[in-house]
Amino acid sequence: MSVIGVGLMAGLFFAFDVSAVPGLARTDDRLYAEAMQNFNKAMDTSGLFVLVFLGALAVTVAVAVIEYRKGRRTVALRAGAAAALHVVALLVTFSVDIPLNNELAAIGDPAKARDLSVVDEFKGIWETTDIMRTLLCSAALGCLAHCLKLHGRGTPVS
Repeated sequence: MSVIGVGLMAGLFFAFDVSAVPGLARTDDRLYAEAMQNFNKAMDTSGLFVLVFLGALAVTVAVAVIEYRKGRRTVALRAGAAAALHVVALLVTFSVDIPLNNELAAIGDPAKARDLSVVDEFKGIWETTDIMRTLLCSAALGCLAHCLKLHGRGTPVS
């Protein structure tokens, strides 16, 4: 489950990096702001998103603890590294991206906003941190894939 959850998060961030954000870059600031506000509202109100967003970390930590207790230290270490990478991605999200999302939401309806200067600052910082989150979650996914490989070597073949 941790591989699936972390993979979904890496995929979400990657999809923004390679499709949503470049597509929005071809629009004006009002449309960009409106679209990002809508993306953020959809994610904020999606129970499934929140479950995967936070659940991936919980399951990954559980994997590390279980593997450690079973004496599979190498697997536990890789799972712990994946959890640490995911924590950093969450810290970036909570300390940078969510405050930026809130600033963007504070302009209200972009069609009626007088000052859209927040959009340029938002674009530069948010896009950079999204790439960071993609790389962090992808690295965590790589660690978890290695865990599966190591775990498979320790399991007898029937």
